[in-house]
Amino acid sequence: MAAAMKAYQQADYPEAEKLLLSALEQAKQFGPNDQRLATTLNNLGLLQRAQGRYAQAEALFQRAAAILEKALGPEQSEVATVLNNLALLYHEQAQYAQSEPLFQRALAIREKALGPEHLAVATVLNNLAILRHDQGRHAQAEPLFQRALAVRENTLGPDHPDVAASLNNLAELYRAQRRYARAEPLFQRALAIREKALGPKHPDVATVLNNLAILYHDQGHYVRAEPLFQRALAIREKALGPNHPDVAATLNNLAELYRAQRRYAQAEPFYRRLLSLQEKTLGPEHPKVAATLYNLAHSLENQATLLRKTARDAEAEEVETRAKAIRARLAQVNPKK
Repeated sequence: MAAAMKAYQQADYPEAEKLLLSALEQAKQFGPNDQRLATTLNNLGLLQRAQGRYAQAEALFQRAAAILEKALGPEQSEVATVLNNLALLYHEQAQYAQSEPLFQRALAIREKALGPEHLAVATVLNNLAILRHDQGRHAQAEPLFQRALAVRENTLGPDHPDVAASLNNLAELYRAQRRYARAEPLFQRALAIREKALGPKHPDVATVLNNLAILYHDQGHYVRAEPLFQRALAIREKALGPNHPDVAATLNNLAELYRAQRRYAQAEPFYRRLLSLQEKTLGPEHPKVAATLYNLAHSLENQATLLRKTARDAEAEEVETRAKAIRARLAQVNPKK
C-alpha cells in the first residue's frame, strides 16, 4: 500500500492503479466488512478522483464509508476521512449542497475525536473554507483558512507542503477579493515550498504557477503571467495526461491571456485544443463547450477586425469564415449565445 500511495503522490497514476488493484484483491480476502478493504477502496477513490473519473470515485468512497461505519461506528475519525474525500469529490463537480454537510460532519467528528489543533482537523477546515470561497462566501472562508494555516505551521513547521496548500488557498481568497498585495507573497512562498519539497515538475507546483499567473493576468501583468501559464501547462500535460481537467483549465487561461493582449492568432490554437478536449470528455452539448465556442468566435472576429485595419483583407475574410463556422456550431449547442 505504501508503494501505491507513493506513486499516487508522485502523480504516477498507472503505477498507483496497478498496485492498488493488487492490494484490493488481497484485501478482499479479509471479508467484505474489513477495515483494510475500506482503506484500499478509499485510496482507489482518491486515484480515480485525481484522474477525473468521478463516477467511479463516488462509488468507491461510498462503499468505503459504509464499511467503516458498520465496522467502527459513525463517530470514528476513519469515517471522517472518507466523508471528507467524498465531500471533495462533490465539490469538484460543483455539487455544493451535497458537499457542505459532509465536510461539516467530518469536521465535527475530528474535533471531537482528535482535538481542535490536530492536523486532520486543519484538513477539513481548509476544505470547508475552499467550498465557501467557491460559493463567494469570503467572510466565512477567511477565518477557516487562517485557522488551518496556523495549525499546520505550528505542527509541521513553515516549509511543509501542507503549509503551502494553506498559503495557496488563502492567497486565492485574497485574489478573488482583489487584495493583490496580500495574495502575491503568499503565492510566492507556496511556490518556493512546493518546488523544494516536491520537485519542479509536480502537479502541485503547476497549481501555484497557474494561480500566480492568474493573479498577474488580473492586474494586466501579461508578460509575467505568460511563462508561468506555459510552465504549468507543460507540467500538467506530462504528469496528468492531455485530457485532464487541469490541462483544460490551463489551456483556457493561456487562450484568455492571448485574447486579452489582442494576440488572437496565438489564442486560436489553444481555444481549438480546449474545445476538442471538452467535447471529448464532457460531450458536445456541455455548457463549457458553449462557452469555449463563444470565446473562440469572439476572438476570431476581433482578429478579423484587426486584419482589416491593416489592409489585410484576404486574411480577414479567411478568419471571418472560420468565425462564422464557429458561430453556426454555437447556435446549435446553445442558441442563447
